[in-house]
Amino acid sequence: MPWTRNDYPASLKNLTPEVRGKAVEIANALLEEGYEEGRAIAIATARAEEWAERRGKPVKQADA
Repeated sequence: MPWTRNDYPASLKNLTPEVRGKAVEIANALLEEGYEEGRAIAIATARAEEWAERRGKPVKQADA
């Protein structure tokens, strides 16, 4: 099931909107490659967090 910026896995809720969007983008690409949803989410979360950290962007929302 492809996700969107407004409809995403609950495990992404504490990420900033920008990082969450990147995670959704990555997860959808992984799904297209045949990854299982759980694995796609885990990989996408890790990659999106790395992406943000390399750019000096906050990863988690301030109120999380």
